[in-house]
Amino acid sequence: MKLIKYFFEFLFFISLFILFRFLGLKISSSISSFLFFSFGPLFRKKKIIAENIKLAFPDIENKKLEKLIESMWNNYGKIFAEYVFLKKFRKRFDQTYVEIEGLKILKKIKEQDRPVIFVSGHFNNFELMAMEIEKNGVKLAAIYRPLNNFFLNKIMVYLRKNYICRNQVVKGISGVRDSFKLFKKGFSLALMIDQRLSEGIKVNFFGKSASTTTLPAQFVKKFNAEIVPVHIFRDKDFKFKMKISEPLEFDKSENIETITIKLNNWIEKEIIKYPEQWIWSHNRWKI
Repeated sequence: MKLIKYFFEFLFFISLFILFRFLGLKISSSISSFLFFSFGPLFRKKKIIAENIKLAFPDIENKKLEKLIESMWNNYGKIFAEYVFLKKFRKRFDQTYVEIEGLKILKKIKEQDRPVIFVSGHFNNFELMAMEIEKNGVKLAAIYRPLNNFFLNKIMVYLRKNYICRNQVVKGISGVRDSFKLFKKGFSLALMIDQRLSEGIKVNFFGKSASTTTLPAQFVKKFNAEIVPVHIFRDKDFKFKMKISEPLEFDKSENIETITIKLNNWIEKEIIKYPEQWIWSHNRWKI
């Protein structure tokens, strides 16, 4: 049954991809925003999204809640349309689409011999972060979670390898091993740390325990690696602002758990700045 469902989902999304290529970025973005706002809740329960937002913002009013959910789906739609035009984003080196704050930090990372760990979350078009880091000459490998729909996942892997980051590492036990190997070869790593991970540890996130990856903390303890936070947000239409922050500082006495908690705290602060641009549909606090 799942196979049939995945196949028809694949046909639907591929049809949209083909249509969007003819329509162009601007019109496609508008259509995709409308479609995701209208039909998104049918694929991911609106109840989960509302519960997640209320967990983070317990005093939020109903009107603000509905507006936030609407904005999230609109952003989701724009992101989907932008996958069709990744080649266009990749070709521009003049900050037409992405204005970067912290280019000096990237330049320093490129020039030094030591790789770093770039961490971020699912903020708006999160795919553009690894793309921009690699475009600026940093040797990079990106860790990703495969889509459940394996038909669509093949398309996503193709897009990621060709236009986002050439070196892709699948999340999981084998991915951890591959990450260590690449890091030892001088490749910096980019990963999202805001998704639920069954192999992770439970630490506080917006006041509630959430399974969180410990991979960045492992690199800190094993290699004394620098952790570099990255945040991107949509300024307007197709213009993004991306901030590369200075490496976070950790005391040598800190353990895996305390480092992971600090990273969750950073993610929280960034979400609070632009809550409508984070993807709330992940079942982040699932037991």
